[in-house]
Amino acid sequence: MATEARGARAGTVAGLVALLVLLACALPALAAPRIGVATMQPGEIFFERFGHNAIVVDDPAAGPPLSYNFGFFDPDEPDFHLRFARGEMRYRLAVLPFAQDLAYYESVGRGVSIQWLDLDDGDATALAARLAWNALPENAAYTYDYFTDNCSTRVRDAIDGVLRGRLARGLQGRSQGNTFRSEAVRLARPDPLMALGFDLGLGPASDRPNSLWEDTFVPMRLAQSLREARLADGRPLVVAEEVLLPHRLAPEPEPRPVAWWPWLLAGLALAALAWSLRGRPRAVAAAAMPAWLLCVAAGATMLYIWLGTAHRFGWANHNLLLFNPLCLLLLPGAWRIARGGDGGPVFRTLLAVVAAGVVVAPFLLWMPLQSQRNGHWVALMLPLQLAFAAVLWRPRHRPKS
Repeated sequence: MATEARGARAGTVAGLVALLVLLACALPALAAPRIGVATMQPGEIFFERFGHNAIVVDDPAAGPPLSYNFGFFDPDEPDFHLRFARGEMRYRLAVLPFAQDLAYYESVGRGVSIQWLDLDDGDATALAARLAWNALPENAAYTYDYFTDNCSTRVRDAIDGVLRGRLARGLQGRSQGNTFRSEAVRLARPDPLMALGFDLGLGPASDRPNSLWEDTFVPMRLAQSLREARLADGRPLVVAEEVLLPHRLAPEPEPRPVAWWPWLLAGLALAALAWSLRGRPRAVAAAAMPAWLLCVAAGATMLYIWLGTAHRFGWANHNLLLFNPLCLLLLPGAWRIARGGDGGPVFRTLLAVVAAGVVVAPFLLWMPLQSQRNGHWVALMLPLQLAFAAVLWRPRHRPKS
């Protein structure tokens, strides 16, 4: 999920790239370039939370080392924000002097390390030529996907291409149990709202355990996989590794499991408070309205992600049962109760539907297919929604005059 937005104006100099292609193809007798993978540690801006990486081509015959960076996009495009919302973001590969790339990371305090790869001369030359061709304006753009086609996976795939699939074969069958959700939430953890947004908005497709190959959508995971990779003759793929810039910001968050019991305690406490006020349904209705408004906002967003965007890892989100958009239709009845009236039969029917949804939600945790790791959200919302339903269900009868 590596993302960088330091400006689309850095661009590719077409003449330089064409010269690189000619040199790589027409002068094979020259010394092959060195190929390195630079890994940048996470930053403090939201799109820098996941780290970044780039392929470095060091060819003394062509000039200073170049950074091939797949993380460029243009926020000034007329349709940029619409594409962002729909999950159809357009990114591109840019090539720039590696020293210029490093200068930015040094200015913001982000650490950078580089792994030099022990590629055969032919493979190194072929990769340099392929990158130069890929960076041409007519070839540079691609449709970005947070997890499966991002800045890091493009680096991974370029290296795997010259290794003829050996890297992929070594990483496909092994797993550490990470998921796209766990990695996204982990790396967003320094920004609690961002982490909550990922956790709430991702659906069951993000909860299948990743192979090590899939884990490499995170640049730091790719660096670890390259560190452990071996060539066909048993040599390490990484021949040398060095730190170019120290990391002066907070370190990358460590993995940790989600503790569901604090969420359950919070849900039970809120439910107990609502139940203790069962003799004062007006107060409970007044408290339910902002809670249901929050459900409407969250549920409508999840529904839009599912039905209106290409963010497929947010589709069919089980949290829709907990943050049900139908809560919008409960608000008029809750308003009547808050003013001392009766919610009405339609209100009670909808209340039963919403309550049934939260009762179904925990059973989905044990589905063999398309299971979603949202037990903590179930623990929070199930007691609260049932308490609202229990207190506000009863019809109110006005005393006879």
